[in-house]
Amino acid sequence: MANVTLRNVRKTYTGGFEAIKGVNVDVADGQFCVLVGPSGCGKSTLLRMVAGLETVTGGEIDIGGRVVNEIEPADRDIAMVFQNYALYPHMTVYNNMAYGLRNRGMKEAEVKSRVEEAARVLELTPMLERKPRQLSGGQRQRVAMGRAIVRQPKVFLFDEPLSNLDAKLRISMRVEIRKLQRRLNVTSIYVTHDQLEAMTLADILVVMNGGQVEQVGNPLAIYEKPATTFVASFIGAPPMNLMSARTEDITSQLGGSAGEAGILGIRPEDFVITDQTPSGGVALGLTVEAIERVGAETFVYGSRAQDEQRVAATPGELPPGEVIVRIPGTQAPAVGARIRVAAVRQKLHLFSGDGRTRIEA
Repeated sequence: MANVTLRNVRKTYTGGFEAIKGVNVDVADGQFCVLVGPSGCGKSTLLRMVAGLETVTGGEIDIGGRVVNEIEPADRDIAMVFQNYALYPHMTVYNNMAYGLRNRGMKEAEVKSRVEEAARVLELTPMLERKPRQLSGGQRQRVAMGRAIVRQPKVFLFDEPLSNLDAKLRISMRVEIRKLQRRLNVTSIYVTHDQLEAMTLADILVVMNGGQVEQVGNPLAIYEKPATTFVASFIGAPPMNLMSARTEDITSQLGGSAGEAGILGIRPEDFVITDQTPSGGVALGLTVEAIERVGAETFVYGSRAQDEQRVAATPGELPPGEVIVRIPGTQAPAVGARIRVAAVRQKLHLFSGDGRTRIEA
């Protein structure tokens, strides 16, 4: 096992495009780190740099106390699980898992021992003589994971391994991956664009945007105290409501704090429908535009008055003038109804006008 440390890591392509802009991350021994962000944010590029599949323009990548910038992928003692499984179609499950070990010259008795143990852990024993075409998508992904496990590496790398699976299978597979990682206690770095997947898997969450790290930390800590409006709108479903904190009605409710902040954030679940305005909190008038019932809870989409327009759109933000409220159960106001919603002061998030700084009230 080993820790993974990225020190001011940069990647610049021919023509001057800077894909990775000085990333610093420290993944402790045995931790499960998830890199999450929208398409094009640089998360897969960063993972490929750790794997040695992309060259490093600047900075250092340290695996287990050894800088690996100039070390070939095969010599980094890592194993990678890809999105597309990358299985040999003409080989059995057993031979797919054994192939890399045989190439390293390992004795057949040790190969057999490792493959059978990995198959037992992944519940693949009955399928060892099948070909990939005889397996489901989830079973193929488990074979790909087994091929990584048999190598007994210091670090596992996962590049969106569940994106080809259907929604139900994704849920069960991410649970299996987390259970497996805890059982093996191997340092792991996992890339996904799915923030829910990231929140449920990570010990340490790295939120990326535009080749930079927006925030690093415990998933729940990031959810509760996002450092920027990008993080606030990307982490959480539905996204946090963001609006101008200098709008006249909000300024009067927030008092002095609004003078320091340009953007107010409120998560949908932190609103309640009420005629009361909490002391130090915020209340808004909304016209119900749409209702979305999803079982145990309901999403209410409401529009604000024209003079209460939201700030300029950020990734994942709702359209201007719209606020979403999450309420328990299936009972909801009628479409077209005028309602008043409120949030207590402890649930408010204040940010600078450019959205880059969190302000603690």
